Amino acid sequence: MEEQLMGIHHVTAIAGDPQINLEFYRGLLGLRLVKKTVNFDDPGTYHLYYGDETGQPGTILTFFPWPGAPQGQRGTGQITVTSFSVPEDSLGYWIDRFKSLGVQFERPRPRFDEEFVTFYDPDGLKLELVAHAGELRSYPWQDSPVNEEHAIGGIHSVTLSEANLEPTSRLLAETLNFPLLGQEGERFRFKAGEGPTGGIVDVLSLPGEKPGRIAVGTVHHIAWRVGNFEEQQVWRQRIAESGTHVTRVLDRNYFRSIYFNEPGGTLFEIATDPPGFTFDEEVDKLGSHLMLPKWLEARRTELEQTLPQLNVPDFKEETKSVRRASDPNR
Repeated sequence: MEEQLMGIHHVTAIAGDPQINLEFYRGLLGLRLVKKTVNFDDPGTYHLYYGDETGQPGTILTFFPWPGAPQGQRGTGQITVTSFSVPEDSLGYWIDRFKSLGVQFERPRPRFDEEFVTFYDPDGLKLELVAHAGELRSYPWQDSPVNEEHAIGGIHSVTLSEANLEPTSRLLAETLNFPLLGQEGERFRFKAGEGPTGGIVDVLSLPGEKPGRIAVGTVHHIAWRVGNFEEQQVWRQRIAESGTHVTRVLDRNYFRSIYFNEPGGTLFEIATDPPGFTFDEEVDKLGSHLMLPKWLEARRTELEQTLPQLNVPDFKEETKSVRRASDPNR
């Protein structure tokens, strides 16, 4: 049997103001702040991780917040949509929540026998909620402001926009072993992993469309899951042998990573599940302190003075701040 990636590990995007980002994803969407750390390649910038109660791979959306950075532009050569799974009968709850808190959204629509709602975060990042009939394999955050029966159950899929479909499709199907599940118009659906969701990548064939520009409000990269370091080495060799440049293994403290660009230009990562987000914090303490890798610990005082203050409000304060964060006229 050929090697199989396990699905999506995480998606990383670029934000503007870190406080507004926190208020939206924690306070409005009800995701847990799993880890507050820094961008290891730019330590003067936060790296914020959101996910379920325990920070399971497959539930994680992360952000590099760069206050004052320019606005990005969605286009080809990018992940242009990140989609979350929610329980089948939950879209009405979410539409009411979006209306009450002033979130920009679009009416529900069907796709591949599922219904979805498109919405946008305060930086213009395009997101979806997909009503999924099956069991959601995650552990909702117990202190979430969102009712558990309607809670986000992890990442459902991503949408990749391409000016030239064929080379990207070949890499997905032949190098990464993602079978093609179906097609709806210009949308081609591929799948990693065994579960019904959590590994879906929809590729939009958009010849003639302008390429995207990665900055605030766009996705930086997507990471795919492997179970251990040995499997990662097998994948590194496989990708290199396909003629694609792939990096050495990099230590990201909570996982080990390799990176490569798919033919359209989108940055792909393959990340290990271990050691995980409880590597340096107990489950009940996740996200409560600024965590630094050992090689940056000597710079803690400097970094704490450099990073913007990040206030994690209680829920009464958070409801007010969410309204501000999601105000389209702010």
